[in-house]
Amino acid sequence: MKYRIPFAALLAASTMLAGCNLAPTYVRPVGAVPASLPQGGVYPAASADARDITKVGWRDFFVDDRLRTVIQNGLDNNQDLALAAANVLQARAQYRVSRADLAPTTTASGSATYTNNVFGAGGNGAGAGTGASPGGAGTVGGAVGTGSSNLEFYSANVGFSAFELDLFGRVRNQNKAALEQYFATEEAQRTTRISLIAEIATAWLTIAQDEDQLALSQQTLETFKQTLDLTSAQFRIGVASELQSRQAETNYQAARNDIAVLRTQIARDRNALDLLVGAPVEPQLLPTALGDARAAIDVLPTDLSSTVLLRRPDVLQAEHQLIAQNANIGAARAAFFPRISLTATLGTISTALGGLFGSGTGTYTGSPAVSLPLFDGGRNKGNLDYARASQQAAVATYQKTIQTAFREVADALAQRGTIDEQIAAQTARVNAAQVAAKLSDARYRAGVDSFLTSLDAQRTAYAARQQLVTTRYNRGGNLVELYRSLGGGLE
Repeated sequence: MKYRIPFAALLAASTMLAGCNLAPTYVRPVGAVPASLPQGGVYPAASADARDITKVGWRDFFVDDRLRTVIQNGLDNNQDLALAAANVLQARAQYRVSRADLAPTTTASGSATYTNNVFGAGGNGAGAGTGASPGGAGTVGGAVGTGSSNLEFYSANVGFSAFELDLFGRVRNQNKAALEQYFATEEAQRTTRISLIAEIATAWLTIAQDEDQLALSQQTLETFKQTLDLTSAQFRIGVASELQSRQAETNYQAARNDIAVLRTQIARDRNALDLLVGAPVEPQLLPTALGDARAAIDVLPTDLSSTVLLRRPDVLQAEHQLIAQNANIGAARAAFFPRISLTATLGTISTALGGLFGSGTGTYTGSPAVSLPLFDGGRNKGNLDYARASQQAAVATYQKTIQTAFREVADALAQRGTIDEQIAAQTARVNAAQVAAKLSDARYRAGVDSFLTSLDAQRTAYAARQQLVTTRYNRGGNLVELYRSLGGGLE
């Protein structure tokens, strides 16, 4: 088969010609953040036996079985996560389309041609025949015809059309950009996953907090009701003034309003959790109280270097997008250089189907083409300027993402460093306020203090207990935020 050598040469030319890459060399930008996360002062010191929070899976981090179940349901049903997964599939498909340009698109074809020569197989169709009659013998153009004749041609071909020899890296850089965008969408999906876990845990803790606040308001309402009943009775017999009765009613109605507000808030909290989970959460999976228990393990990172931020999915996403823009510059530069394409086929042709693959029937063609932009109205220059500006924007986005990550972790560590002290102080405040309320009530009943002093002491105790619930919620939320900001929750 004589066509094998030239066709192999064409394929070798398409695969062995490797040109230069015009994309700038990628260098990771230096983050505009300190080399290490904040330490000392309000920031906690890492414990020697603490686990690396970035390597703790969410099933190990959250210790409440109900919360684990709710999170898993959210991972299965949340529509934002489903959208992120669909975006990954789209980016993967786009990368496959771009990658296909690196190899020639090979097609196979076959054809059969049937034609009829009314002048006979030996006629040339020129001049007038002598003594010719339709369907009879005669002389046509000096040749003796044998009547009408059918001509048959069969051919089979395989080859590729307009395959670009990527001498200047245009196609390779486009493929590189598509690949990095695919990686970026994968990191975006991981970011969505981590954020979803944190949001579900926070929403679950919010319900627990509001349930505690509701129970507290109901207890306080009963206390205020007893005080109101007492002062109302005293007012009726003339022992207490109407002012004292109205003051007691003020506290009672305030607590009653708090209960109504909290019931509404709990309903809204459940609606928010249902939306995050993507399905109604069963009542037995909802918390009934926050209390002093912790829904997550109390861990601190052992590595406080800021390099831990480079492992965050959103930072990795920004870096992949930056690399993609870097590759786009190479593709835009390559547009200024000649574009070389190659069309090649090999096949066989015969007048008989049975002899289609016989000896001597092989054919081949090779058609290289070169195009060089001479004048395009500044289109290529504009595309290059746009690619460079996009790369600069990607650098700024990458650095801003790192700075944002640094602040989130620093804020979470700052709160973590003082939250236990806040809990201790608030607990002591509640104890002192409750004792003060009891003493004030006793002094009022003994006629030593005014009724207003007793009411103020009750309000202070109520507010102190409300603040303690909030502080406990902040402790749980801080652990969740520290876990999220350090990139945990992937396992």
